[in-house]
Amino acid sequence: MTNPPGPGLRRTLGANDAVVVGLGAMLGAGIFAALAPAARAAGSGLLLGLAAAAVVAYCNADSSARLAALYPASGGTYVYGRERLGEFWGYLAGWAFVVGKTASCAAMALTVGAYVWPGQAHAVAVGAVVLVTAVDYGGVQKSAWVTRVIVGVVLAVLASVVVVCLTSGEAGYGRLDTGVEGGAGGVLQAAGLLFFAFAGYARIATLGEEVRDPARTIPRAVRVALGVALAVYAVVAVAVLSVLGARELGESSAPLADAVRAAGVPGIAPVVRAGAAVAALGSLLALLLGVSRTTLAMARDRHLPGALAAVHPRFRVPHRAELAVGGVVAVLAATVDVRGAIGFSSFGVLTYYAVANASAWTLGPGVVARAVPVVGLTGCLVLAFSLPAVSVVVGAAVLGGGVAAYGVRKVWGRRKARDGQ
Repeated sequence: MTNPPGPGLRRTLGANDAVVVGLGAMLGAGIFAALAPAARAAGSGLLLGLAAAAVVAYCNADSSARLAALYPASGGTYVYGRERLGEFWGYLAGWAFVVGKTASCAAMALTVGAYVWPGQAHAVAVGAVVLVTAVDYGGVQKSAWVTRVIVGVVLAVLASVVVVCLTSGEAGYGRLDTGVEGGAGGVLQAAGLLFFAFAGYARIATLGEEVRDPARTIPRAVRVALGVALAVYAVVAVAVLSVLGARELGESSAPLADAVRAAGVPGIAPVVRAGAAVAALGSLLALLLGVSRTTLAMARDRHLPGALAAVHPRFRVPHRAELAVGGVVAVLAATVDVRGAIGFSSFGVLTYYAVANASAWTLGPGVVARAVPVVGLTGCLVLAFSLPAVSVVVGAAVLGGGVAAYGVRKVWGRRKARDGQ
């Protein structure tokens, strides 16, 4: 692996900053967006789905952490797949991540708009993208500081929801019965949808060139962020289910706000809605960081236009990649309602982590060393194809388009090389 020419990214993030970046991505994307569709798929069996998603996420996190210690470069699994499996598999992972997470960015921006000003959601979403892109442009340390504030606010809001719901006379713990309405398929579909809520720890790995002492910091930060997120998700899911029940939760467009109303404290519903907007903003901030760094890595290898590989000489950020990603996301947020993109995003991210686990499998022989990657790879494939059919079809079509583009590029490159001889 060669060092890129020109100025490099600056290693300014410590362990706490890396954990905060991961939490910022997970908490905003997950707990406010994924509970309702998971409840529609599995009823109160969504708790079993959450457990299944957590197992797969742990395997992915362990594989990613081991690989990140060896390859502390921007790009995450794009780099790992390229180095361990070959150029095509790295490209496939990078394409799946960039396309899926670009849709997620637009979805998070529209979530901000829907909570802040529902009548002008698209306009607010574009403003959110511009604001977050400007913060990212100013340097990763500034982004980490803003994310730290956002995570603190979101955790405080979630804590208030849990306390209100669990101390309410409306809480009925019989509603937690994990009788699975959709059967095993419903649980697996819920797990695939809830996996969307765990995917944020990838942001830590994609920032590999900007983390101090990456061999120690990245593995620790990935595991800590995942553990904290799982604990928060489990407590919030139990609290909301105990008040709303699976059916009402599945029908809700703002489940946490509806839960505090049902608990008899409607006065804090506006605070919860504000917290959801802040959480989505934090998720958007972390998502743009991750997508732009993977774009940078792919541009360095000319899988994307080489101009996107430029690093700002002062701020030491991939400024052209950030502006390009921000521009695409702003256009999507202004023109398309992609808040239903959870399934599509999950398909892309599960493909991304399937490549990560396959890459980790090559790190060492032995049953113990390979058990976690095998479980993670199997889990990713099972969850990916348990998603709603439209998500699988659209996700496979988009990945197929990327593969076709890769093939055309390789054929064109070989033809040019042959003509030049």
